[in-house]
Amino acid sequence: MRPDVSQYRAGTIGTGLFLGSATALHNGGPIGMLLGYIIVGSICYCVMISLGEMAAFLPIPGGHLTFAERFVGAPWSFAMGWLYWYNWCVGLPTELSAASVVISYWDKTTSPAVWITMCLVVVITINVFGAGAYGEVEFIFASIKVITICGLLILGLVLDLGGGPTHDRIGFRYWKSPGPFVQYDNIEGTKGRFLGWVAVMVQAAFSFMGIEVVAIAGAEVKNPRRNIPKAIRRIYVRILLFYFGGVTAIGLLVPSNDERLNIAEGTAAASPFVIAIANAGIKVLPSIISAAILTSAWSAANSGLYGSSRTLYSLALNGNAPKFLMKLTRHGLPWVCVTICACCAFLAYMGTSSGSGRVFGWLSNMTAVAGLLNWFGICVTYLRFHRGLKAQGIDRNTLPFKSSLQPFAACYAAIACFIIVLFSGWSVFLKDHWRVDTFVTNYLPLAILPLLYVVAKLWTRASLVPYAEMDFVTGLQKVLDESVDEPPPRNWIERVWSWLNYPSDSEHYQM
Repeated sequence: MRPDVSQYRAGTIGTGLFLGSATALHNGGPIGMLLGYIIVGSICYCVMISLGEMAAFLPIPGGHLTFAERFVGAPWSFAMGWLYWYNWCVGLPTELSAASVVISYWDKTTSPAVWITMCLVVVITINVFGAGAYGEVEFIFASIKVITICGLLILGLVLDLGGGPTHDRIGFRYWKSPGPFVQYDNIEGTKGRFLGWVAVMVQAAFSFMGIEVVAIAGAEVKNPRRNIPKAIRRIYVRILLFYFGGVTAIGLLVPSNDERLNIAEGTAAASPFVIAIANAGIKVLPSIISAAILTSAWSAANSGLYGSSRTLYSLALNGNAPKFLMKLTRHGLPWVCVTICACCAFLAYMGTSSGSGRVFGWLSNMTAVAGLLNWFGICVTYLRFHRGLKAQGIDRNTLPFKSSLQPFAACYAAIACFIIVLFSGWSVFLKDHWRVDTFVTNYLPLAILPLLYVVAKLWTRASLVPYAEMDFVTGLQKVLDESVDEPPPRNWIERVWSWLNYPSDSEHYQM
């Protein structure tokens, strides 16, 4: 797989930002939303540098699931593997539901099932052609997303300063009225504002989901010891700018009390970006942005099927799933895994009765909570990895990638992920607010992880891997043999591109 493809896969700009941010603005207000994204973004950063240190040192098949087995134990790898598969599988119908919501911007009469089926067929077709086709299509989709968000950030600044057709200079108007925070469920005072901010957390986490795929792709990327740190360091910084810049623009341009922000009842008009453009009186652009959002949903669904099928195949390779899942076509496609994971997309058809917007909300909550638990698992694995290096006398300065923030960054991220998950469905405990769907979609993954771990522990009777016995060697020599030096830049354009994408040797990939 090409290095530039791996960079785009190192972080995903998707429907969480383009569409799901409507819920964040509606619940938290502009400042509450921005603070929520900053907190989750900091957690995401800590997870990335933890994962990056392990993946750059040992870019081996199985990614963080193999790390979990080597540095924690087989039961932990089993539990994390199945939870990760669950996360990707739920992500597939989530994005198909989002695609259906977006398409309804143009056609509100056709059944969502038609659009879900159409999108699913395209996603399956792309995945059937294997990793090469997937990577190239993802590069195209990612390019569209990056161009779209860059254009929206520029447009947002122009509109905020009064450069739109109506010449209405908005400034910080909506930060004053209806205000910087939302009084959640009309609860007065600091308590209501705090609860509104907390409500943003899960949706913000959904926006950042998918970064771990860089570890899954570690064995497929050319020159991984150089390209994995590059993907984590350079692209991730730009992704953070896109997210923080995006939610800031949204908070400036759209009032938090706009009724169109209700995803459960709305269509693609519920995208804050589309609302802002429509409010500015620009006629054609909302359809163009909706089309870009559709490609974003398509891209994420494509990644969902690819990630879930490869995770299931990895589980089978490691002996944590039935062996029949290891069947491949002559081109190396795990067709049994692809077939099974594609069937999970049928959850999206719940939108035919409950509405695709409401189903998108359910499934995005499930994806976010499962993803946060996976981040928690990655951080626990890293903390064991860090201790193991010390126990075996391996100097971290010899690693191809390291961070001076460790191990404190991993501790912070693990604790923060657990707290967010624990309080993810707190709203159901308010008086007269009990909702079975909210409770199940937020707390089902929280029950899955310990249950899987206990079952695997009882079945295997395996204990934690002692620090002195951790395997830091297997697969390392092969990685070193395949590492090559990148050719130096030939002109100033290539030097600029190299700086943006390749940290210099003197930096030694430290963060």
